Amino acid sequence: MLDIAVIIASPREGGVGTTIGRWFLAQAGRRTDLRLDVMELSRTPLPPAQPSLTGDTGQEAAALAARIGAADGFVVITPEYNHAYPACLKLAIDAVRHEWAAKPVGFVSYGGRSGGLRAVEQLRLVFAELHVVSLRDTVSFHQTPVLFDAEGRATGGDGADGAVKVMLDQLIWWATTLGEGRRARPYTT
Repeated sequence: MLDIAVIIASPREGGVGTTIGRWFLAQAGRRTDLRLDVMELSRTPLPPAQPSLTGDTGQEAAALAARIGAADGFVVITPEYNHAYPACLKLAIDAVRHEWAAKPVGFVSYGGRSGGLRAVEQLRLVFAELHVVSLRDTVSFHQTPVLFDAEGRATGGDGADGAVKVMLDQLIWWATTLGEGRRARPYTT
């Protein structure tokens, strides 16, 4: 059983981010090999500055570091704002340093014509700096308001469901492999 932190990066409660988050959690919840820790950044207390640089050991920084450290891997569900990811996600990423290392991250993105893929490309650079392995295959929703019904189910056929399965299969492979590696030889940054 792997512990996966699911980070819902929308700074707004409700709306498209909540719908996509619920959809993803329903898909991932069918798996028997995952335990999910859901972090909705609209509700998760974040430190006021970069604790990894400022030395802030406040409650928010310690709690976030503990949750990231306990995870075997991550799924980031992110919107794209102005060709980038939201500021609350950058703050959450920068609030932790070593706890991210040698773990995989998968992405579910959404927004406009690009489906959030420009945000994902930027996130790959940020996570690479933290020694996180980003998965090639992502799940992306373009023009999201028309892609979900009133109950929050994806209406685009099986494409999104299939993409989640591929991404989660890869996430499990990488989380298992990197976890075995960390246990055999601790990873240092």
